[in-house]
Amino acid sequence: MGFVQEAPRLAHPFRDDRVLNAWLGHTLPADRLAAMRPDLEALADYAVMAWDRRGRTPRGEPVLTQWDAWGSRVDRIALTTAWEEGPGLTTKHAVLAAGHEPSRWARVEEFARVYLYHVASEFYCCPLAMTDGAATALRASGNAGLIERALPHFLSRDPATFWLSGQWMTETPGGSDVGRTETTARQDAEGQWRLYGRKWFSSAVVGEAALALARPEGAGTGTAALALFYVETKDEHGAWRGITIDRLKKKLGTHELPTAEIHLDGLPATPVGPLDRGVRQIAPMLNVTRTWNAVCAVASMARAIALARDYALRRSAFGHRLIDHPLHARTLADMQAEYEAAFSLTFHVAELLGRAEHGEGEAQDAALLRLLTPLAKLWTAKVSIRVVSEALECFGGAGYIEDTGLPQLLRDAQVYAIWEGTTNVLSLDMLRALPSGLAPLRQAIGALVPEGAPERGTIVATIDATEALLGEIAADRAALEASARGIAFTLARTMAAALLLRSAAWAVTSGDSRPAAAARRFIAHGLDRLALPENDQDMSLASDAPAAGLHR
Repeated sequence: MGFVQEAPRLAHPFRDDRVLNAWLGHTLPADRLAAMRPDLEALADYAVMAWDRRGRTPRGEPVLTQWDAWGSRVDRIALTTAWEEGPGLTTKHAVLAAGHEPSRWARVEEFARVYLYHVASEFYCCPLAMTDGAATALRASGNAGLIERALPHFLSRDPATFWLSGQWMTETPGGSDVGRTETTARQDAEGQWRLYGRKWFSSAVVGEAALALARPEGAGTGTAALALFYVETKDEHGAWRGITIDRLKKKLGTHELPTAEIHLDGLPATPVGPLDRGVRQIAPMLNVTRTWNAVCAVASMARAIALARDYALRRSAFGHRLIDHPLHARTLADMQAEYEAAFSLTFHVAELLGRAEHGEGEAQDAALLRLLTPLAKLWTAKVSIRVVSEALECFGGAGYIEDTGLPQLLRDAQVYAIWEGTTNVLSLDMLRALPSGLAPLRQAIGALVPEGAPERGTIVATIDATEALLGEIAADRAALEASARGIAFTLARTMAAALLLRSAAWAVTSGDSRPAAAARRFIAHGLDRLALPENDQDMSLASDAPAAGLHR
Protein backbone atom coordinates (compact mmCIF):
# COMPACT_ATOMS: atom_id res chain seq x y z
CA MET A 1 0.00 0.00 0.00
CA GLY A 2 3.04 2.29 -0.26
CA PHE A 3 2.61 3.42 -3.88
CA VAL A 4 1.47 6.98 -4.54
CA GLN A 5 1.03 8.12 -8.12
CA GLU A 6 2.86 11.32 -9.01
CA ALA A 7 0.44 13.98 -10.20
CA PRO A 8 0.83 15.61 -13.62
CA ARG A 9 2.71 18.87 -13.70
CA LEU A 10 1.81 21.75 -15.95
CA ALA A 11 4.59 22.68 -18.35
CA HIS A 12 5.17 26.41 -18.79
CA PRO A 13 2.31 27.42 -21.10
CA PHE A 14 4.44 29.94 -22.99
CA ARG A 15 8.03 28.75 -23.01
CA ASP A 16 7.08 25.11 -23.58
CA ASP A 17 4.37 25.70 -26.17
CA ARG A 18 5.99 24.86 -29.50
CA VAL A 19 2.89 25.68 -31.53
CA LEU A 20 2.34 29.14 -30.05
CA ASN A 21 5.99 30.12 -30.27
CA ALA A 22 6.35 28.96 -33.87
CA TRP A 23 3.22 30.78 -34.94
CA LEU A 24 4.12 34.03 -33.20
CA GLY A 25 7.67 33.83 -34.53
CA HIS A 26 6.48 33.59 -38.13
CA THR A 27 3.58 36.03 -37.80
CA LEU A 28 4.71 38.98 -35.67
CA PRO A 29 7.55 41.39 -36.40
CA ALA A 30 10.46 40.60 -34.09
CA ASP A 31 10.28 43.91 -32.24
CA ARG A 32 6.60 43.51 -31.43
CA LEU A 33 7.10 39.95 -30.20
CA ALA A 34 9.99 41.09 -28.00
CA ALA A 35 7.86 43.91 -26.57
CA MET A 36 5.00 41.60 -25.56
CA ARG A 37 7.16 38.73 -24.31
CA PRO A 38 7.24 39.91 -20.66
CA ASP A 39 3.42 39.90 -20.58
CA LEU A 40 3.29 36.41 -22.09
CA GLU A 41 5.84 35.12 -19.60
CA ALA A 42 3.95 36.65 -16.67
CA LEU A 43 0.57 35.29 -17.75
CA ALA A 44 2.05 31.83 -18.22
CA ASP A 45 3.70 32.06 -14.80
CA TYR A 46 0.27 32.89 -13.36
CA ALA A 47 -1.21 29.87 -15.13
CA VAL A 48 1.33 27.54 -13.52
CA MET A 49 0.72 29.11 -10.11
CA ALA A 50 -3.05 28.82 -10.53
CA TRP A 51 -2.83 25.14 -11.46
CA ASP A 52 -0.64 24.42 -8.43
CA ARG A 53 -3.04 26.39 -6.24
CA ARG A 54 -5.93 24.38 -7.63
CA GLY A 55 -4.24 21.22 -6.40
CA ARG A 56 -4.03 22.62 -2.87
CA THR A 57 -7.29 24.57 -2.67
CA PRO A 58 -10.51 23.55 -4.42
CA ARG A 59 -11.95 26.16 -6.73
CA GLY A 60 -14.87 27.91 -5.13
CA GLU A 61 -18.02 29.45 -6.52
CA PRO A 62 -19.54 32.93 -6.30
CA VAL A 63 -22.03 33.41 -3.48
CA LEU A 64 -25.07 35.69 -3.71
CA THR A 65 -26.26 37.39 -0.52
CA GLN A 66 -29.61 38.98 -1.26
CA TRP A 67 -30.41 40.44 2.16
CA ASP A 68 -28.23 41.85 4.89
CA ALA A 69 -28.66 41.02 8.59
CA TRP A 70 -31.18 43.87 9.09
CA GLY A 71 -33.45 43.07 6.18
CA SER A 72 -32.12 45.42 3.52
CA ARG A 73 -31.89 44.10 -0.05
CA VAL A 74 -28.20 44.18 -1.04
CA ASP A 75 -27.69 41.53 -3.80
CA ARG A 76 -24.01 41.26 -2.95
CA ILE A 77 -21.87 38.71 -4.82
CA ALA A 78 -18.68 37.27 -3.32
CA LEU A 79 -16.25 36.17 -6.05
CA THR A 80 -13.53 33.54 -6.25
CA THR A 81 -9.86 34.37 -5.73
CA ALA A 82 -9.06 34.27 -9.46
CA TRP A 83 -11.89 36.69 -10.16
CA GLU A 84 -10.67 39.03 -7.45
CA GLU A 85 -7.23 38.91 -9.07
CA GLY A 86 -8.65 39.43 -12.56
CA PRO A 87 -8.79 43.24 -12.83
CA GLY A 88 -5.25 43.76 -11.59
CA LEU A 89 -3.72 41.01 -13.70
CA THR A 90 -5.52 41.80 -16.94
CA THR A 91 -4.93 45.54 -16.82
CA LYS A 92 -1.26 45.14 -15.89
CA HIS A 93 -0.64 42.82 -18.83
CA ALA A 94 -3.02 44.52 -21.28
CA VAL A 95 -5.03 41.38 -21.92
CA LEU A 96 -7.90 43.45 -23.28
CA ALA A 97 -6.30 46.80 -24.06
CA ALA A 98 -3.74 45.24 -26.43
CA GLY A 99 -6.49 44.37 -28.89
CA HIS A 100 -7.37 48.03 -29.40
CA GLU A 101 -3.91 49.37 -30.14
CA PRO A 102 -3.57 51.15 -33.52
CA SER A 103 -1.84 48.25 -35.24
CA ARG A 104 -2.78 45.41 -37.60
CA TRP A 105 -1.09 43.11 -35.08
CA ALA A 106 -3.25 44.23 -32.16
CA ARG A 107 -5.63 41.26 -32.26
CA VAL A 108 -2.81 38.75 -32.60
CA GLU A 109 -1.11 40.24 -29.55
CA GLU A 110 -4.35 40.33 -27.60
CA PHE A 111 -5.37 36.75 -28.31
CA ALA A 112 -1.93 35.35 -27.52
CA ARG A 113 -2.45 36.80 -24.05
CA VAL A 114 -5.99 35.40 -23.85
CA TYR A 115 -4.76 31.94 -24.88
CA LEU A 116 -2.28 31.86 -22.00
CA TYR A 117 -4.56 33.38 -19.39
CA HIS A 118 -7.95 31.84 -20.06
CA VAL A 119 -7.92 28.53 -18.17
CA ALA A 120 -6.25 30.10 -15.14
CA SER A 121 -8.75 32.96 -15.19
CA GLU A 122 -11.64 30.68 -14.14
CA PHE A 123 -13.67 32.18 -17.00
CA TYR A 124 -12.94 35.77 -16.10
CA CYS A 125 -12.23 35.80 -19.84
CA CYS A 126 -15.99 35.61 -20.41
CA PRO A 127 -16.70 39.19 -19.25
CA LEU A 128 -13.44 40.30 -20.87
CA ALA A 129 -14.80 39.00 -24.19
CA MET A 130 -18.08 40.83 -23.67
CA THR A 131 -16.24 44.00 -22.69
CA ASP A 132 -14.13 43.72 -25.84
CA GLY A 133 -17.31 43.24 -27.86
CA ALA A 134 -18.94 46.23 -26.21
CA ALA A 135 -15.94 48.44 -26.92
CA THR A 136 -15.99 47.32 -30.55
CA ALA A 137 -19.74 47.88 -30.92
CA LEU A 138 -19.63 51.33 -29.33
CA ARG A 139 -16.73 52.40 -31.53
CA ALA A 140 -18.55 51.14 -34.63
CA SER A 141 -21.72 53.01 -33.60
CA GLY A 142 -19.99 56.38 -33.79
CA ASN A 143 -21.82 57.48 -30.62
CA ALA A 144 -19.29 60.04 -29.44
CA GLY A 145 -20.80 60.46 -25.99
CA LEU A 146 -20.75 56.76 -25.17
CA ILE A 147 -17.31 56.30 -26.71
CA GLU A 148 -15.92 59.07 -24.54
CA ARG A 149 -17.73 57.75 -21.47
CA ALA A 150 -17.14 54.03 -21.65
CA LEU A 151 -14.06 53.18 -23.73
CA PRO A 152 -11.50 54.72 -21.36
CA HIS A 153 -12.87 52.40 -18.66
CA PHE A 154 -13.21 49.29 -20.85
CA LEU A 155 -9.65 49.65 -22.18
CA SER A 156 -8.05 50.95 -19.00
CA ARG A 157 -4.66 49.65 -17.88
CA ASP A 158 -5.41 50.72 -14.31
CA PRO A 159 -7.55 48.38 -12.16
CA ALA A 160 -8.91 51.39 -10.27
CA THR A 161 -10.65 52.70 -13.39
CA PHE A 162 -11.27 49.44 -15.28
CA TRP A 163 -14.86 48.41 -16.03
CA LEU A 164 -16.34 45.15 -17.22
CA SER A 165 -19.34 45.11 -19.54
CA GLY A 166 -22.06 42.50 -19.54
CA GLN A 167 -24.09 41.42 -22.54
CA TRP A 168 -27.80 41.11 -21.73
CA MET A 169 -29.58 39.53 -24.67
CA THR A 170 -31.02 36.18 -23.52
CA GLU A 171 -34.57 36.02 -22.19
CA THR A 172 -36.93 33.21 -21.22
CA PRO A 173 -38.86 33.17 -24.56
CA GLY A 174 -35.75 33.04 -26.75
CA GLY A 175 -32.01 32.48 -26.67
CA SER A 176 -30.68 32.87 -30.20
CA ASP A 177 -34.15 34.02 -31.27
CA VAL A 178 -33.72 37.54 -29.90
CA GLY A 179 -36.78 38.68 -31.85
CA ARG A 180 -38.84 37.34 -28.95
CA THR A 181 -37.27 39.83 -26.53
CA GLU A 182 -39.83 41.04 -23.96
CA THR A 183 -37.75 43.70 -22.16
CA THR A 184 -39.34 47.09 -22.73
CA ALA A 185 -37.71 50.51 -22.96
CA ARG A 186 -39.79 53.52 -21.89
CA GLN A 187 -38.96 57.19 -21.58
CA ASP A 188 -39.81 58.93 -18.31
CA ALA A 189 -41.09 62.48 -17.95
CA GLU A 190 -37.59 63.88 -18.32
CA GLY A 191 -36.92 61.89 -21.50
CA GLN A 192 -34.63 59.36 -19.81
CA TRP A 193 -34.91 55.88 -21.27
CA ARG A 194 -35.50 53.17 -18.68
CA LEU A 195 -35.56 49.37 -19.08
CA TYR A 196 -38.21 47.03 -17.65
CA GLY A 197 -38.15 43.26 -17.92
CA ARG A 198 -36.31 40.06 -17.09
CA LYS A 199 -32.99 38.88 -18.47
CA TRP A 200 -32.74 35.13 -17.99
CA PHE A 201 -29.00 34.61 -18.54
CA SER A 202 -26.74 37.52 -17.61
CA SER A 203 -23.16 36.34 -17.47
CA ALA A 204 -20.80 38.29 -15.24
CA VAL A 205 -23.54 40.40 -13.74
CA VAL A 206 -20.87 42.00 -11.54
CA GLY A 207 -19.78 44.22 -14.45
CA GLU A 208 -20.05 47.96 -14.12
CA ALA A 209 -21.83 48.30 -17.48
CA ALA A 210 -23.75 46.25 -20.04
CA LEU A 211 -25.24 46.32 -23.51
CA ALA A 212 -28.87 45.20 -23.49
CA LEU A 213 -31.51 44.61 -26.12
CA ALA A 214 -34.98 46.02 -25.44
CA ARG A 215 -38.11 46.86 -27.38
CA PRO A 216 -38.96 50.57 -27.27
CA GLU A 217 -42.50 51.16 -26.09
CA GLY A 218 -44.83 51.28 -29.05
CA ALA A 219 -42.41 49.59 -31.44
CA GLY A 220 -43.49 46.64 -33.52
CA THR A 221 -42.79 42.96 -33.00
CA GLY A 222 -39.85 40.92 -34.19
CA THR A 223 -36.13 41.53 -34.47
CA ALA A 224 -36.23 44.71 -36.55
CA ALA A 225 -38.00 46.67 -33.79
CA LEU A 226 -35.35 46.05 -31.14
CA ALA A 227 -32.96 48.71 -29.89
CA LEU A 228 -29.53 48.34 -28.30
CA PHE A 229 -28.97 50.22 -25.04
CA TYR A 230 -25.91 51.01 -22.94
CA VAL A 231 -26.45 50.81 -19.17
CA GLU A 232 -24.36 51.33 -16.06
CA THR A 233 -25.32 48.94 -13.30
CA LYS A 234 -24.61 50.88 -10.09
CA ASP A 235 -24.89 54.44 -8.86
CA GLU A 236 -22.15 56.57 -7.32
CA HIS A 237 -22.77 54.93 -3.94
CA GLY A 238 -22.39 51.39 -5.28
CA ALA A 239 -26.11 50.55 -5.15
CA TRP A 240 -27.82 48.70 -7.99
CA ARG A 241 -29.70 51.04 -10.35
CA GLY A 242 -33.07 49.40 -10.99
CA ILE A 243 -31.63 45.89 -10.96
CA THR A 244 -32.67 42.97 -8.78
CA ILE A 245 -30.72 39.71 -8.86
CA ASP A 246 -33.17 36.82 -8.59
CA ARG A 247 -30.56 34.07 -8.35
CA LEU A 248 -27.22 32.81 -9.64
CA LYS A 249 -27.41 29.97 -12.13
CA LYS A 250 -26.36 26.43 -11.28
CA LYS A 251 -24.56 25.25 -14.40
CA LEU A 252 -22.82 22.16 -15.72
CA GLY A 253 -19.51 24.03 -15.80
CA THR A 254 -18.07 27.55 -15.56
CA HIS A 255 -18.95 27.37 -11.87
CA GLU A 256 -16.79 30.37 -10.95
CA LEU A 257 -18.58 32.64 -13.41
CA PRO A 258 -21.47 34.53 -11.73
CA THR A 259 -24.30 34.06 -14.20
CA ALA A 260 -27.56 35.57 -12.99
CA GLU A 261 -31.24 35.92 -13.63
CA ILE A 262 -32.10 39.59 -13.16
CA HIS A 263 -35.12 41.87 -13.15
CA LEU A 264 -34.86 45.36 -14.59
CA ASP A 265 -37.21 47.89 -13.04
CA GLY A 266 -36.48 51.34 -14.39
CA LEU A 267 -32.77 50.86 -15.12
CA PRO A 268 -31.51 54.10 -16.79
CA ALA A 269 -30.34 53.38 -20.33
CA THR A 270 -28.88 55.20 -23.32
CA PRO A 271 -29.57 54.14 -26.92
CA VAL A 272 -26.36 53.14 -28.67
CA GLY A 273 -27.74 54.28 -32.01
CA PRO A 274 -31.02 54.50 -33.95
CA LEU A 275 -33.79 52.64 -32.18
CA ASP A 276 -34.60 50.47 -35.19
CA ARG A 277 -31.04 49.19 -35.70
CA GLY A 278 -30.41 47.38 -32.43
CA VAL A 279 -29.60 43.93 -33.79
CA ARG A 280 -27.43 45.35 -36.57
CA GLN A 281 -25.48 47.27 -33.93
CA ILE A 282 -24.64 43.93 -32.30
CA ALA A 283 -23.02 42.63 -35.48
CA PRO A 284 -19.60 44.32 -35.02
CA MET A 285 -19.12 42.56 -31.68
CA LEU A 286 -19.82 39.09 -33.08
CA ASN A 287 -16.51 38.69 -34.91
CA VAL A 288 -14.79 39.65 -31.67
CA THR A 289 -16.70 37.52 -29.17
CA ARG A 290 -16.75 34.48 -31.44
CA THR A 291 -13.00 34.73 -31.87
CA TRP A 292 -12.64 34.89 -28.08
CA ASN A 293 -14.73 31.74 -27.88
CA ALA A 294 -12.49 29.92 -30.36
CA VAL A 295 -9.29 31.04 -28.63
CA CYS A 296 -10.62 29.89 -25.26
CA ALA A 297 -11.64 26.51 -26.73
CA VAL A 298 -8.16 26.04 -28.15
CA ALA A 299 -6.64 27.05 -24.80
CA SER A 300 -8.66 24.34 -23.06
CA MET A 301 -7.39 21.78 -25.55
CA ALA A 302 -3.81 22.89 -24.99
CA ARG A 303 -4.19 22.56 -21.22
CA ALA A 304 -5.74 19.08 -21.38
CA ILE A 305 -3.13 17.75 -23.80
CA ALA A 306 -0.25 19.26 -21.83
CA LEU A 307 -1.41 17.51 -18.66
CA ALA A 308 -2.09 14.21 -20.44
CA ARG A 309 1.34 14.31 -22.08
CA ASP A 310 3.09 14.97 -18.78
CA TYR A 311 1.11 12.21 -17.07
CA ALA A 312 2.13 9.78 -19.79
CA LEU A 313 5.75 10.36 -18.75
CA ARG A 314 5.01 9.80 -15.04
CA ARG A 315 2.55 6.92 -15.06
CA SER A 316 3.67 3.32 -15.61
CA ALA A 317 1.34 0.44 -16.41
CA PHE A 318 1.98 -3.11 -17.61
CA GLY A 319 5.71 -2.65 -17.23
CA HIS A 320 6.13 0.54 -19.25
CA ARG A 321 5.45 4.24 -19.06
CA LEU A 322 2.23 5.18 -20.81
CA ILE A 323 4.19 7.15 -23.39
CA ASP A 324 6.02 3.97 -24.38
CA HIS A 325 2.82 2.10 -25.23
CA PRO A 326 2.31 2.61 -28.99
CA LEU A 327 -1.47 2.90 -28.80
CA HIS A 328 -1.36 5.50 -26.04
CA ALA A 329 1.27 7.47 -27.94
CA ARG A 330 -0.89 7.34 -31.05
CA THR A 331 -3.90 8.59 -29.10
CA LEU A 332 -1.92 11.58 -27.86
CA ALA A 333 -0.64 12.24 -31.37
CA ASP A 334 -4.21 12.22 -32.74
CA MET A 335 -5.25 14.75 -30.10
CA GLN A 336 -2.24 16.90 -30.86
CA ALA A 337 -3.02 16.97 -34.58
CA GLU A 338 -6.62 18.09 -33.99
CA TYR A 339 -5.46 20.74 -31.54
CA GLU A 340 -2.80 22.11 -33.91
CA ALA A 341 -5.38 22.36 -36.67
CA ALA A 342 -7.81 24.20 -34.39
CA PHE A 343 -5.04 26.53 -33.22
CA SER A 344 -4.03 27.33 -36.79
CA LEU A 345 -7.53 28.22 -37.93
CA THR A 346 -8.32 30.25 -34.82
CA PHE A 347 -5.21 32.38 -34.88
CA HIS A 348 -5.51 32.92 -38.61
CA VAL A 349 -8.95 34.39 -37.92
CA ALA A 350 -7.40 36.60 -35.24
CA GLU A 351 -4.86 37.85 -37.76
CA LEU A 352 -7.55 38.54 -40.36
CA LEU A 353 -9.62 40.39 -37.77
CA GLY A 354 -6.74 42.70 -36.94
CA ARG A 355 -6.10 43.43 -40.60
CA ALA A 356 -9.76 44.15 -41.28
CA GLU A 357 -10.13 46.50 -38.34
CA HIS A 358 -7.18 48.58 -39.51
CA GLY A 359 -7.95 48.51 -43.22
CA GLU A 360 -4.80 46.62 -44.15
CA GLY A 361 -6.27 43.40 -45.53
CA GLU A 362 -6.46 42.17 -49.09
CA ALA A 363 -9.61 42.82 -51.09
CA GLN A 364 -11.03 39.37 -50.37
CA ASP A 365 -10.13 39.32 -46.65
CA ALA A 366 -13.43 40.81 -45.46
CA ALA A 367 -15.45 38.04 -47.13
CA LEU A 368 -13.00 35.42 -45.89
CA LEU A 369 -13.21 36.73 -42.32
CA ARG A 370 -17.00 36.75 -42.51
CA LEU A 371 -16.95 33.07 -43.47
CA LEU A 372 -14.14 31.81 -41.26
CA THR A 373 -15.29 33.43 -38.01
CA PRO A 374 -18.43 31.28 -37.53
CA LEU A 375 -16.53 28.26 -38.88
CA ALA A 376 -13.71 28.68 -36.38
CA LYS A 377 -16.09 29.22 -33.50
CA LEU A 378 -18.38 26.26 -34.18
CA TRP A 379 -15.68 23.77 -35.14
CA THR A 380 -13.16 24.52 -32.36
CA ALA A 381 -15.99 24.27 -29.84
CA LYS A 382 -16.83 20.74 -30.93
CA VAL A 383 -13.20 19.69 -31.21
CA SER A 384 -12.43 20.96 -27.72
CA ILE A 385 -15.15 18.81 -26.17
CA ARG A 386 -13.84 15.74 -27.93
CA VAL A 387 -10.16 16.39 -27.21
CA VAL A 388 -10.68 17.26 -23.55
CA SER A 389 -12.84 14.17 -23.09
CA GLU A 390 -10.16 12.00 -24.70
CA ALA A 391 -7.54 13.63 -22.47
CA LEU A 392 -9.48 12.73 -19.33
CA GLU A 393 -9.60 9.13 -20.52
CA CYS A 394 -5.80 9.20 -20.72
CA PHE A 395 -5.77 9.46 -16.92
CA GLY A 396 -8.02 6.46 -16.39
CA GLY A 397 -10.01 6.67 -13.19
CA ALA A 398 -8.06 9.71 -12.00
CA GLY A 399 -9.58 11.69 -14.85
CA TYR A 400 -12.99 11.17 -13.26
CA ILE A 401 -11.98 12.26 -9.77
CA GLU A 402 -13.02 15.78 -8.87
CA ASP A 403 -10.04 16.49 -6.63
CA THR A 404 -7.63 16.20 -9.57
CA GLY A 405 -9.14 19.26 -11.24
CA LEU A 406 -9.49 17.33 -14.49
CA PRO A 407 -13.30 16.88 -14.68
CA GLN A 408 -13.71 20.65 -14.52
CA LEU A 409 -11.88 20.93 -17.85
CA LEU A 410 -14.53 18.81 -19.57
CA ARG A 411 -17.50 20.49 -17.89
CA ASP A 412 -16.16 23.88 -18.87
CA ALA A 413 -15.46 22.84 -22.47
CA GLN A 414 -19.12 22.11 -23.09
CA VAL A 415 -19.96 25.81 -22.90
CA TYR A 416 -17.98 26.74 -26.03
CA ALA A 417 -20.56 25.09 -28.28
CA ILE A 418 -23.37 27.07 -26.64
CA TRP A 419 -22.01 30.57 -26.09
CA GLU A 420 -22.16 33.07 -28.94
CA GLY A 421 -24.38 30.81 -31.05
CA THR A 422 -24.84 27.04 -31.08
CA THR A 423 -23.35 24.83 -33.78
CA ASN A 424 -26.58 24.82 -35.78
CA VAL A 425 -27.14 28.56 -35.47
CA LEU A 426 -23.61 29.27 -36.65
CA SER A 427 -23.88 26.72 -39.46
CA LEU A 428 -26.86 28.64 -40.79
CA ASP A 429 -24.93 31.88 -40.36
CA MET A 430 -22.15 30.31 -42.42
CA LEU A 431 -24.64 29.75 -45.26
CA ARG A 432 -25.32 33.49 -45.36
CA ALA A 433 -21.60 34.12 -45.82
CA LEU A 434 -21.05 31.47 -48.51
CA PRO A 435 -22.10 33.37 -51.64
CA SER A 436 -19.23 35.83 -51.24
CA GLY A 437 -16.94 33.63 -49.17
CA LEU A 438 -16.30 30.37 -51.03
CA ALA A 439 -14.21 31.90 -53.82
CA PRO A 440 -11.95 33.77 -51.37
CA LEU A 441 -11.63 30.55 -49.34
CA ARG A 442 -10.53 28.62 -52.41
CA GLN A 443 -8.09 31.39 -53.29
CA ALA A 444 -6.66 31.45 -49.75
CA ILE A 445 -6.19 27.69 -49.70
CA GLY A 446 -4.51 27.83 -53.10
CA ALA A 447 -2.02 30.37 -51.77
CA LEU A 448 -1.30 28.32 -48.64
CA VAL A 449 -0.71 24.91 -50.29
CA PRO A 450 2.09 24.68 -52.87
CA GLU A 451 1.21 23.23 -56.27
CA GLY A 452 3.47 20.23 -55.80
CA ALA A 453 2.35 19.33 -52.28
CA PRO A 454 1.06 15.72 -52.19
CA GLU A 455 -1.84 16.76 -49.94
CA ARG A 456 -3.04 19.47 -52.34
CA GLY A 457 -5.15 17.02 -54.30
CA THR A 458 -7.07 15.91 -51.21
CA ILE A 459 -7.75 19.49 -50.17
CA VAL A 460 -8.83 20.66 -53.62
CA ALA A 461 -11.04 17.58 -54.07
CA THR A 462 -12.78 18.36 -50.76
CA ILE A 463 -13.49 21.95 -51.82
CA ASP A 464 -14.73 20.69 -55.19
CA ALA A 465 -17.07 18.22 -53.48
CA THR A 466 -18.44 20.96 -51.25
CA GLU A 467 -19.05 23.27 -54.19
CA ALA A 468 -20.73 20.45 -56.13
CA LEU A 469 -23.05 19.72 -53.22
CA LEU A 470 -23.95 23.37 -52.90
CA GLY A 471 -24.78 23.47 -56.59
CA GLU A 472 -27.04 20.43 -56.31
CA ILE A 473 -29.09 21.68 -53.37
CA ALA A 474 -28.94 25.46 -53.83
CA ALA A 475 -32.57 25.66 -54.93
CA ASP A 476 -33.84 23.48 -52.07
CA ARG A 477 -33.70 25.60 -48.93
CA ALA A 478 -34.63 22.74 -46.62
CA ALA A 479 -31.88 20.50 -48.03
CA LEU A 480 -29.38 23.35 -47.85
CA GLU A 481 -30.12 24.01 -44.19
CA ALA A 482 -30.09 20.31 -43.35
CA SER A 483 -26.62 20.05 -44.92
CA ALA A 484 -25.22 23.20 -43.31
CA ARG A 485 -23.54 21.46 -40.39
CA GLY A 486 -21.66 19.01 -42.60
CA ILE A 487 -20.62 21.80 -44.96
CA ALA A 488 -19.38 23.89 -42.04
CA PHE A 489 -17.28 21.09 -40.55
CA THR A 490 -15.85 20.28 -43.99
CA LEU A 491 -14.84 23.86 -44.82
CA ALA A 492 -13.34 24.39 -41.37
CA ARG A 493 -11.25 21.22 -41.57
CA THR A 494 -10.15 22.01 -45.13
CA MET A 495 -8.92 25.50 -44.26
CA ALA A 496 -7.25 24.17 -41.11
CA ALA A 497 -5.44 21.53 -43.16
CA ALA A 498 -4.09 24.18 -45.52
CA LEU A 499 -2.85 26.26 -42.59
CA LEU A 500 -1.16 23.21 -41.07
CA LEU A 501 0.69 22.63 -44.32
CA ARG A 502 1.91 26.22 -44.20
CA SER A 503 3.18 25.63 -40.66
CA ALA A 504 4.94 22.51 -41.88
CA ALA A 505 6.63 24.53 -44.62
CA TRP A 506 7.73 27.11 -42.04
CA ALA A 507 9.33 24.38 -39.94
CA VAL A 508 11.43 22.97 -42.78
CA THR A 509 14.10 25.61 -42.32
CA SER A 510 14.57 24.65 -38.66
CA GLY A 511 14.50 20.91 -39.34
CA ASP A 512 11.42 20.38 -37.18
CA SER A 513 9.35 17.51 -38.59
CA ARG A 514 6.54 17.71 -36.02
CA PRO A 515 4.26 20.21 -37.85
CA ALA A 516 4.42 18.08 -41.00
CA ALA A 517 3.55 14.98 -38.98
CA ALA A 518 0.59 16.77 -37.41
CA ALA A 519 -0.62 17.90 -40.84
CA ARG A 520 -0.43 14.39 -42.29
CA ARG A 521 -2.22 12.92 -39.31
CA PHE A 522 -4.95 15.54 -39.35
CA ILE A 523 -5.60 15.09 -43.07
CA ALA A 524 -5.64 11.32 -42.57
CA HIS A 525 -8.46 11.81 -40.05
CA GLY A 526 -10.49 13.01 -43.04
CA LEU A 527 -11.63 16.42 -44.22
CA ASP A 528 -14.97 15.61 -45.85
CA ARG A 529 -17.91 15.68 -43.43
CA LEU A 530 -20.55 16.40 -46.05
CA ALA A 531 -22.50 13.17 -45.81
CA LEU A 532 -22.00 12.18 -42.18
CA PRO A 533 -21.05 15.24 -40.12
CA GLU A 534 -21.35 13.23 -36.93
CA ASN A 535 -18.12 11.50 -37.95
CA ASP A 536 -16.42 14.74 -37.00
CA GLN A 537 -16.71 13.42 -33.46
CA ASP A 538 -14.78 10.24 -34.23
CA MET A 539 -11.02 10.35 -33.83
CA SER A 540 -10.79 6.66 -34.62
CA LEU A 541 -10.49 7.80 -38.26
CA ALA A 542 -6.75 8.08 -37.66
CA SER A 543 -4.22 6.87 -40.17
CA ASP A 544 -1.84 4.02 -39.59
CA ALA A 545 1.04 6.48 -39.36
CA PRO A 546 3.32 6.20 -36.33
CA ALA A 547 2.82 8.64 -33.48
CA ALA A 548 5.20 11.28 -34.75
CA GLY A 549 4.59 14.91 -33.88
CA LEU A 550 3.62 14.09 -30.31
CA HIS A 551 5.97 16.32 -28.35
CA ARG A 552 5.46 20.03 -28.22
